Amino acid sequence: MSIKVYGIPNCGTCKKAFQWLKDNSVEYEFINTKDNPPNQKIIADWVASLGSKPMRNTSGKSYRAFGEEKKTWDDTRWIEEFSKDAMLLKRPLFVKDGQAVLVGFKAKESELRAKLGLDGDV
Repeated sequence: MSIKVYGIPNCGTCKKAFQWLKDNSVEYEFINTKDNPPNQKIIADWVASLGSKPMRNTSGKSYRAFGEEKKTWDDTRWIEEFSKDAMLLKRPLFVKDGQAVLVGFKAKESELRAKLGLDGDV
C-alpha cells in the first residue's frame, strides 16, 4: 500500500494529518505542492476521483482573489487554475495506490481509516 500526502509543511491541517498518520503508524510520502506542484494530468485524475468542488481551498488568498466568475467555472477550468497555482488546492490531499481518496482532514476516524484503507492494516 502506498499513501502520498500532498500539501505544504506549514499548513496546520497538514500538521494534524501528519500527526494522525504517525500516531496510527501509517507510512506515507509527503509531497510539498509549493516546491513540486502537481501537473495538469495528475490534477485531472484527482478531479475525476473527487470532483473539483471539494478540492478548492476556499479560505486561501488565491481563491478569494478571483471574482464572481469563479462560480461559473467547470472542472476543466478548475483543473487549469489548480495547475497554475497549487495554493488553490485544499490541503492535505491523500492519494492511495495512485488514486485520490480524500481531501482535507475533517472526517471521522472511521471514515479516515476506511478511505485510506487502514481497517485491519495497521
